[in-house]
Order: sequence, then C-alpha cells, then structure tokens
Amino acid sequence: MARKFHIKRGDTVKVLAGNAKGKQGKVVKMLLDKEKAIVEGINIVTKHLKPNASNPNGGIEKVEAPIHISNLMLIDPSTGEPTKTGRKLNDSDKLQRFSRKTGEFIQDV
Repeated sequence: MARKFHIKRGDTVKVLAGNAKGKQGKVVKMLLDKEKAIVEGINIVTKHLKPNASNPNGGIEKVEAPIHISNLMLIDPSTGEPTKTGRKLNDSDKLQRFSRKTGEFIQDV
C-alpha cells in the first residue's frame, strides 16, 4: 500500500533544515520510494556531465537535488504561513488534508 505524505506535487513548502533553511519553493516532483521531494530553486547542486551524442562537449550543470520530506513544511494557501496538516472527511465523505492552524481544507492542485 502506498504511503501518504503531508505534501504533494504543486504545494508551496518551507525548508526547515539544511543549507536552504527558511527558503520557500514549489514542489516539482515527489520521489515516493525515497521519501524525498524536489523543490523549485532549492538545494541546487553542481553536476558534471560526460560527453555524449546529444551533448558532445559535456559540461557542468546546476540541478535541484531532492530534500527529505521531514525537512519540509506546507505553507497554508489561505494565510501564507507554515502549518502542520491532518486528514479528515469532507462534505462528500472523502479524506482530505486540512490545516491544523486554521482548520480549513487544503485544495489539491
């Protein structure tokens, strides 16, 4: 069974730990098996590329590295502040994430 996480692709998150502590960005990709997320513009690393047919010279490229989801906190869309999340049944009897600060449901992107 797939594990559910407090953040999803498209969410705006705040980094809680590491070199990018305090920065905010949008989740571009979730790596569910490794419990990590790639956040836009955060945790930039330098990657060396070997020459190949599509890139004959090789080179050095800056890419976003994954961050463990325990180091990310969701930004509440209504208030713009970091919040913990929970799950409860909405009006149509489906489990939906909600903000523990405001109690409002978080709309999925």
